[in-house]
Amino acid sequence: MAYSIMIVDDSDTIRAVLARTLGMTKLPIDAIISATNGRDALDKLKDSFVDIVFTDIHMPEMDGITLFETMNAHPEYKDIPVVIVSTEGSTTRIAELRAKGIKGYLRKPFTPENIRDIIVQTLGEWK
Repeated sequence: MAYSIMIVDDSDTIRAVLARTLGMTKLPIDAIISATNGRDALDKLKDSFVDIVFTDIHMPEMDGITLFETMNAHPEYKDIPVVIVSTEGSTTRIAELRAKGIKGYLRKPFTPENIRDIIVQTLGEWK
């Protein structure tokens, strides 16, 4: 078995770049599920198992923070780790998000090593 990863971002380009960069991590990835916003992600979670969610903060319909809070309140989704992917780099903002339970923060631009390190820190080393 390998990782199943959800990417949530309203930008087609960012979703594609993140998916391509995930492929360069050399981690075993079984599936990459893409969603255009938080509401779309919640709809896709109904039919998909994911190990980790990478989400942007600012999106139409439902932003990444609301997605995280909704997942955290749902018994089936509350244990899925959520990583924020954003250009925001304020240490105060990152600390606030971590205090809420966000498992990681990936600042754009990112490298395959950044992504690999967050996945390994969050889910453990793949054996």
